[in-house]
Amino acid sequence: MSRREEYESKTEFLIQPIVDAKGYELVDVEYVKEGSNWYLRAYVDKPGGITINDLESVSRELSDKLDEEDFIQDAYILEVSSPGLDRPLKKDKDFDRSIGEEVEIHLYRAVDGNKQYVGLLKSYNKETITIENQDGNEINFDRVNISLIRLTVDF
Repeated sequence: MSRREEYESKTEFLIQPIVDAKGYELVDVEYVKEGSNWYLRAYVDKPGGITINDLESVSRELSDKLDEEDFIQDAYILEVSSPGLDRPLKKDKDFDRSIGEEVEIHLYRAVDGNKQYVGLLKSYNKETITIENQDGNEINFDRVNISLIRLTVDF
């Protein structure tokens, strides 16, 4: 397990009881370097949408837990935020919630000359994602070839 994965896993362990107690959903945790700064980000949501006050209360509690445990060696910036409308689908619960919804898929390598597809999410497993395109045809994609999959956002 890499240091990044270890930090994300330990943070997830600390934040999960906090969000569960409040009736929120932990969407993701990431530890990333941007420029010269490290960021520990937790994405939290709730039915009807998360508010800034909700995020602030989670951030304060998580910050206290992180100070107690003190397992991250680097200086970092803690961010607790909404995952946003265009959040990527990563976990099984994201895919389960999105079955039948329109998604956009970006690929590393082109399939039939295209690197981007839009369609209804039909199914998924560990190896593949299946969508139905506008013509009603089902298309399977190898998950290892998918760089991004997210719900489409219509304004």
